[in-house]
Amino acid sequence: MWKTALKPRWIAGLIFALALSGVFVLLSQWQFGRSTQPEIPVNPSTEKVKALTDTLQPGDFFHGSVADQMVTAQGSYDPGKQVLVAGRLHDGKSGYWVVTAFAVTGAPVLTGTAATPQTWIPVARGWLADPADAAPPPSGTLELTGRLLPSESPVPATDPGPGYATAVSVAELINDWGVSSYPGFIAASSEVANGADVGAAAAAGPLKPLNIGPQPATQQINWLNLFYSVEWIVFAGFAVFIWWRLVKDDYRRELEDSLDYAYGEEPGGEADDGNAGEQANIQTHPSSDQNQQKVQP
Repeated sequence: MWKTALKPRWIAGLIFALALSGVFVLLSQWQFGRSTQPEIPVNPSTEKVKALTDTLQPGDFFHGSVADQMVTAQGSYDPGKQVLVAGRLHDGKSGYWVVTAFAVTGAPVLTGTAATPQTWIPVARGWLADPADAAPPPSGTLELTGRLLPSESPVPATDPGPGYATAVSVAELINDWGVSSYPGFIAASSEVANGADVGAAAAAGPLKPLNIGPQPATQQINWLNLFYSVEWIVFAGFAVFIWWRLVKDDYRRELEDSLDYAYGEEPGGEADDGNAGEQANIQTHPSSDQNQQKVQP
């Protein structure tokens, strides 16, 4: 069969089938790419810095519409309210986030039994590779700018130890700090004191900036496009299968023709066994014995 497949016309047919299959594979990749698209595109308005007090209210739920919003706030840090959150990556290395309580100037004051006269918000100030390098936050009044993010879920049944937290969980932190807080936290990008940036991005030291961008939008699967991508793969395999079937049929025809020649038949004709001519002569020329019998009286 390989001899048949190596005929020039079937080699050309194979090249055409492979080229056609390649086109089908590309179409499959295109359809697969269209099957997973963002449900909601990234909102460019989140990059416009807004006042924290105008964006989110303490004691309220954290609304998804304000997630990733760049915000600014004035206030001061409390060096006694600072924790390290382990298991955070930075440039492929595992380390710690430094999270400090920030008293927001002009923030609404909550009421209730456990409410405090000042409203706070946790701020992830930067990343550290070694917890021993953790330093107190900048002192004095600061103008903080960063990305507003929702509270994380704490790791259950885990005691991180004094000065540590399992996650940037507002519920966990306000219990440890004993303060009223906003329902989210800020990943700081700059901390300005007296006109100078004293944050991790500007100061050279072990504390590295987080550089958290807007989170990617949720993905949804378009099952119709996913089905089309699988269908194009089937078509690619079917093109090669058709070529193989044509070669196999050609091989069988050649095999049948060779068998016909071997038995003395014309390809597609009837057998010539050599007896047909003799039978015709017998019928055309009766034997002499038969003629004699007819002449006798």
